[in-house]
Amino acid sequence: MSAHAIYENAPLGSLIRYSDGTPKPPARFTRKLKAWEQRNGVGRLVRKEPPRERPTYSSPATIVLHEGNFGANGVILISVMRTYTVDSDLSFAVVETPSIGMVRVLQQVGDNAELLHLAESREAAELWLSRKGYRSARLEEVTADELGADVVEGRVVAPVTAA
Repeated sequence: MSAHAIYENAPLGSLIRYSDGTPKPPARFTRKLKAWEQRNGVGRLVRKEPPRERPTYSSPATIVLHEGNFGANGVILISVMRTYTVDSDLSFAVVETPSIGMVRVLQQVGDNAELLHLAESREAAELWLSRKGYRSARLEEVTADELGADVVEGRVVAPVTAA
């Protein structure tokens, strides 16, 4: 599946696998393995940016995947996010979509929403929000109506099974 299909169909909070189609090199080839890991991985879809047209430049639509946080003692030092344009040469697949009843914690970034956290329930989302202190965040529950609308409008993205 293309990045454009992910942009059009996958809901925020989906777990996305991306790959360049090459086999993973043996661990003894550290440079090749590091290069392979740059183009093959898994991340959570946290933002979709529409294309931009400016007088001096234009940019295609993009998707942003959150791959993880690194830190110590509860302090995040580095948050790894990867941005891909919809014309990326990589292959993408939806591994998992948010379940009914899960709650997205969203923050407005310009005209678009960015996923800050995906919680199992409203109580867990409110607890996370009270600990992190985002003032402008909002909660959005994943409902059966949302998933049903995706089926009716043809936006169903079937999760792939783990290989």
